[in-house]
This record gives sequence, C-alpha cells and structure tokens, in this order.
Amino acid sequence: MTIEIRRATPEDMQQFGSLTEYVYAGAYGFGEDNLTTQANQPEWLLCAFDGSKLVASYGTIPFTMRANGNAMALGGVTTVGTLPEYRRRGLQRTLTEKAFAQQHEAGAAVTALWASQAAIYQRYGYCAGSVQGNYSIDTVDINLLQPPDPGLSVTRCSLADGFEDIRQIYREFVSNRFLYLHRSKPLWNNNTLNTDQNSGPVHTAICRNSAGEGVGYVVYTLNSNKVTHRARAQEIEIRDLTWLDIDVCRALWAFLARHDLVGRVVWHKVPLDDPTPELLMEPRLLHAQHTEGVWFRVVDVARALTERGYCADGEIVLGVTADRLSPWNEGAYHLSVADGVAEVTKTSRTAEITFPIKSLASAFCGYRRVAQLAHWGLLDGEASATARADSLFATIQAPHCPDNF
Repeated sequence: MTIEIRRATPEDMQQFGSLTEYVYAGAYGFGEDNLTTQANQPEWLLCAFDGSKLVASYGTIPFTMRANGNAMALGGVTTVGTLPEYRRRGLQRTLTEKAFAQQHEAGAAVTALWASQAAIYQRYGYCAGSVQGNYSIDTVDINLLQPPDPGLSVTRCSLADGFEDIRQIYREFVSNRFLYLHRSKPLWNNNTLNTDQNSGPVHTAICRNSAGEGVGYVVYTLNSNKVTHRARAQEIEIRDLTWLDIDVCRALWAFLARHDLVGRVVWHKVPLDDPTPELLMEPRLLHAQHTEGVWFRVVDVARALTERGYCADGEIVLGVTADRLSPWNEGAYHLSVADGVAEVTKTSRTAEITFPIKSLASAFCGYRRVAQLAHWGLLDGEASATARADSLFATIQAPHCPDNF
C-alpha cells in the first residue's frame, strides 16, 4: 500500500499517542493521552500513514530563540518516531525533507532538537549545538573566594508572587545569548516549573538589589532522604539559576550554602560558560561533568545569516556545499555586516571560504570557532578568509538551551 505523508488532524491524535507511547517506551507516559499528545498540536505534526494507520511522526514546534542579541524563529523538532515494522524504509528522511521544505517556506531559518541518537541527525546535517554541564556539591563545600555583596538580598517567595519578576529577569539574562528560547507559560510549566511525584514542590528565591529590583533568581526542588549522610540527607536540585551580574551569582550560591541539612546540590543543565567555578575556593568539589546539549541545523542559509546578531563588522563571500535535504542552500553568499546588521545576497562570485552545512551550523551558533573548524579540515578557505569569518561568527556567550521540547 502507498504511504501517504500529510499533516495530522485532531482525529489522528489518539494514534499519535499510541505511536509515541511505544516508540519512547512510556518515557512520556502510558496511554494514548500521554505527555506527547498534551504538548503537541496536530498542525505541528507531519506524519506517515499506511492507509488509515499512523506509522511515523515528525513534529516541529514554532519557537523563537535568541541569536547573539537578535530574535530568530526556530523549528523545535520533537516526537520523531517510526513503528519498528516500518523502519529501514526511508520514512524519516522523507518526513525530514518535507518538514525542511515547509519550514523554509514558512520563514523559519534554523531548527534544533534533542537527539536520541547522534548518528541519525548528523546524517541530516545537524551539529552538536551546545554543551551542558552537571554539578554535584555538598553545601559545606560551597566556600566562596569572597563574600557576596551585602547590598544584595535573596528571599524565598511563592511562585504566584515572584513569577513576573522571574520572567523579566530571564528575558534580560538571555537577551544577548544564543539558543535560549523565548519561554511561553507552557514552556515554563513543562520544564523549570514542572512538578511530579518524584520531584516534589518547586521553590523560588529571588535576589534583589538595594533598590528592591529583581536581579537574579534560583528555582529548585528540596527533598529529604536523597543523600546517604547521617546529618545532611537532603538534596537540592537546581532547575534554573539566572543572574544579571557576577555578584548576584555569588549571592545565589551563598543562599544555597545556608541549607545546612542539604548534603548535595545538583544542577543538570549548566551553561558551558557558567562562572561558578571561578567563585569557589575549591571548584573541583562541583564534580563538574559535561555532555552534549541540543543539536542544531541551518535550514535557510540566506535568512539565517541575515537574522543573526553579529559582534563585528566586515564582509566575506562564503559558500555552502551540497545539501541534499535543503538544496536551496547550495551556492555562494555575500555577507556584509555594518553596525551589527547583516545584508546577505546570493552571488556568482567565488567563495572565499566554503562550509559543509554541518560546519556552517556549528560556526553559526558559536559552538565551534571557524579557525578551529579550518584547523580540523572541516571547511575550506585561506587563512585571511578564515580570520575574517572567525571574527564575524564570534558570539557574546556560549550557546545553551536549558529547555526540553
């Protein structure tokens, strides 16, 4: 029977829930009305049908992300799955091609996802777009090199009282960063503020300056009997820690250190450039580990280069090699940046530096420096062109996305 590719309808959502329940082995709940059906809308889902049977799915959530000071539309790829009896037939490649074409037409230039297997998505031109850290430290080991500013105070508050302050602090914190998402209320609720039986209630504490203005916050859970310690058996799990200057970061860690019954503070989604190790007397006691974060791809090169923020002015002609999933990307582009604003035109001129689409994505979001990619042989270009591109693609902060989708 011929496989049909089309958008899902409300009538298809029960089948979609059944498919994701099986493909993800109940990770998002059992039954047709699991978290995947609750968090997705039919118009976001491109699906493959064998007759009336839904056999593969590919979701794209419309997000807005930060891009080095600018806002950009981002397609958040999610719920990618195929029933095992329909695998090895190229269904996901077909769904990806169609999804990229639709995203290109809709004006979203970049896409990102949390990869179940890196091998799948590297074939599709994705690069690892960020690194996330993990901390685990006993409160008795949170010894700061210098005390927090006495003009700052950290006070717990209810979510109802503090949410607007927290949301505004987050907006300011991410304004010049890369890959952070503009958080809608559902995105807040599904990640930072999510509660379940295992995590317990979510607590919030806001740091304020002497004028009473919110300048940082920490969102966390607090649970007993999580640590094997006779005197400090409690655990704090940080959900989000956001600060507008380094003194605020120091004050938030001092607040956490005052939890004398807590034997372990853990934080699972730490930005790569988090300054906490610079604040501690013994940073080794954070037991820091790093893993891959979100995966990233450029779907529309011209639009992406135009919409991104830049730290330096200059111009260059860059080329993009064969891109089978997004063939409209192939060719040369003249990129000119003046006062941080880019103008991009496709050109017949010879490219000064040539990127495979995966390498371009890596440089674009600041995950790898252009010079580093050139040194590894992952792009082609003379040293002078590499240096100019390196300057143009530099980012203010390391890329990071703390939100699952």
